[in-house]
Amino acid sequence: MEYSPTKMQKKLNEKQFNFKKNFGQNFIVDENIINSIVNKSGVNEDTLVIEIGPGAGSLTYKLCEKAKNVLCYEIDIKLKPILEENLKNYSNYEVIYQDFLKVNINENLKKYEYKKLYVVANLPYYITTPIIMKIIEDNINVDKIVVMVQKEVGDRFKAQPGSKDYSSLSIFLQYYFEISKIMDVSKHVFLPKPNVDSIVVEFKKKESLLKLEDNMLFFNLIRDSFKQKRKTLRNNLKGYNLEKVEEILKKHNMDLSVRAEQISLQLFVEIANHLK
Repeated sequence: MEYSPTKMQKKLNEKQFNFKKNFGQNFIVDENIINSIVNKSGVNEDTLVIEIGPGAGSLTYKLCEKAKNVLCYEIDIKLKPILEENLKNYSNYEVIYQDFLKVNINENLKKYEYKKLYVVANLPYYITTPIIMKIIEDNINVDKIVVMVQKEVGDRFKAQPGSKDYSSLSIFLQYYFEISKIMDVSKHVFLPKPNVDSIVVEFKKKESLLKLEDNMLFFNLIRDSFKQKRKTLRNNLKGYNLEKVEEILKKHNMDLSVRAEQISLQLFVEIANHLK
């Protein structure tokens, strides 16, 4: 399989394929980047890999070399002849031509036997967050997620308290996963070239989660705390028992004049459990 932009473009032209902006299609054409993603993900013969948006199959090809099986979800049916040709040397993959956000993933997984379940993908920028939220909300029992995303989005995923990128999404995702950066990726390794650079981020499932008395209360508290990011907790949490909130804050030398971006995941858990 060829990875150079000119050779991939030639193949796509032969199949009369046109890139679709509404699907966020930007295919990786740098073999070094592809090898780094696959090698650093730790995929091996015990792993079932879910790939969302395989595109022309440049990442899929390398995943098939390492993984036990690769289960792909591709929304664009016009990529079928291209994927079949590029992956013709492999039999350990399946492509489901449906919208990942609308399928029953757990049902699809029932026919596979595996020891580890990873998601490895170059995610379309416009639906990165909904895809990761679906994995969590559908209780897909992944061991690890390794995804290439828009750099700005990846920075929010792994942001820590006190940084400008720290948000309710940062806390929500970090409740479930240890999140770290694997590598930066230049916009020049894609076809067509996007307007922004990317980042490869790893989500490793936490062995044990912080104990919550009421999950719904916790996640509502986070969302409401960041409702207006520049306002203090006193202003954002008017619908809560502020005395109880302040009791916990004072234990950590804080008060209701702090903003949500200064509160750690652990402290939000402590506040939520005290409000229960």
